[in-house]
Amino acid sequence: MTSSFIAVLANPSAGRGRHRGLLPGVVDALGVSGRPVRILDAGTGAEAELACHRAVADGAAAVVAVGGDGTVHRALQAVAGTEVPFGVVPAGTGNDFASAVGVPMAGLEAAEAIGLALREERAHRCDLARTRDAQGEQRWFCAVLAAGFDALVNERANRMRRPRGPRRYDLAIVLELARLRARDYVITLDGVEHRFRGEIVAVGNCASYGGGMRIAPDADPTDGLLDVIFASRLGRLGVAQLKPRLRHGTHISDARVTVLRGREVRLATAGIIGYADGERIGALPLDITCVPGALRLLR
Repeated sequence: MTSSFIAVLANPSAGRGRHRGLLPGVVDALGVSGRPVRILDAGTGAEAELACHRAVADGAAAVVAVGGDGTVHRALQAVAGTEVPFGVVPAGTGNDFASAVGVPMAGLEAAEAIGLALREERAHRCDLARTRDAQGEQRWFCAVLAAGFDALVNERANRMRRPRGPRRYDLAIVLELARLRARDYVITLDGVEHRFRGEIVAVGNCASYGGGMRIAPDADPTDGLLDVIFASRLGRLGVAQLKPRLRHGTHISDARVTVLRGREVRLATAGIIGYADGERIGALPLDITCVPGALRLLR
């Protein structure tokens, strides 16, 4: 089937609804490509992924995600490792991936740039990370995978019904700090094993997560490598003191923090559910591989 349309996955609740009226302008801006736009219908994350896969199977000329990193994550599952180009219109709370790959932060500007790139058949290659769990299920992610304290916070916040909004995460942080304990980790990076006891573990394809927390400040989504960050045992006070430094990436100067770089990573410990791009991936152990140039990015 001839590629003929732009498939758009939009999350109306992204950015806490601040960009709810953005979509009509995005559709108009994408029109510079000369191709019609098809808005994908999805009410859940699973439905969003299925809609993107169907659009690709139907011959979409491109897939565009309008939202934050979670929306990007869902759409990526359909285009990663294919020749179908991908665009991001930042409309989330954090937009960490868009920021890392040089996408304009103004939504309409980003949409117009996508349309022009598609019309001119320009695309930039960037890396993605692919995970595999113990059951063999594979997922792609674009920004950062958390496998320590931040993953526990995400898991707790997702189980909580109240309060709504960012206060739920603030409360989850407090509750997880209260029950914080170090875990024994085994990280295998390109065949070399590292054992330690700690609370902070992350794997970055990009520098930041959570709306600008630069957990892997030197991560580059075009270098073919993943940045692996972990800290030896910090305790409650140490974790609380380290967190503010993530905004500027200065935590890596702490003697207890280790930064490694490699192509293939295995994370193993008990009692941790990994989260990537803010989305639930699955229980450790997880195998993570950098796939160079896995995404054709329109910008």
